[in-house]
Amino acid sequence: MAYQTAHNAPAGGKPAFYVTDGHEHVHAGDSTPLGFWVYLMSDCLIFAVLFATYGVLGRSYAAGPTGADLFDLSLVAINTAMLLFSSITYGFAMLAMEKGKKSAVLLWLGITGLFGLAFLGIELYEFHHLIHVGATPQRSAFLSAFFALVGTHGLHVTAGIIWLVTLMFQVRQRGLIAENRRRLMCLSMFWHFLDVVWIGVFSFVYLMGVLQ
Repeated sequence: MAYQTAHNAPAGGKPAFYVTDGHEHVHAGDSTPLGFWVYLMSDCLIFAVLFATYGVLGRSYAAGPTGADLFDLSLVAINTAMLLFSSITYGFAMLAMEKGKKSAVLLWLGITGLFGLAFLGIELYEFHHLIHVGATPQRSAFLSAFFALVGTHGLHVTAGIIWLVTLMFQVRQRGLIAENRRRLMCLSMFWHFLDVVWIGVFSFVYLMGVLQ
């Protein structure tokens, strides 16, 4: 009867495995990317519902302000640039990871986090301004749907930044071991997913709201 104990994979190497009864079994860590894809699909459903809700309620102004009255497209364009730049810098971090450059990974992750914080800062400023002029979620169905969609995306970015900072500490302490590489890859998928969602928000909510 064949039996082989589990082996630890080196940093950046192939996943560990063991053999029992002549059958090779992949290490449990291999299931992480698949499980994370399942999570992203569930997140897609959440945003699909929010986009659909906005599509139905986006013109229910209740005699209140419209998107054309409220949205500052130049400010939103700057905010969009912040998030897109953060996606580029995260890509540089992944390239540095492939080359095993720990310090470069930390540098690019830090820059990514700063772009993410700039995005959140501009979004919070926009929310504060809307509330200041009386455009609160209770004012109309349009504003309720707007705050729900954009606010949910902002919460995801906040969670992504917390995750990013946590990973920076883990990489600094333990280096680019296999587990940290896998975590960086999962965060990469999450971060780029948020970019795609925001492009939808920018086009469907802001552009159509201003140009209607």
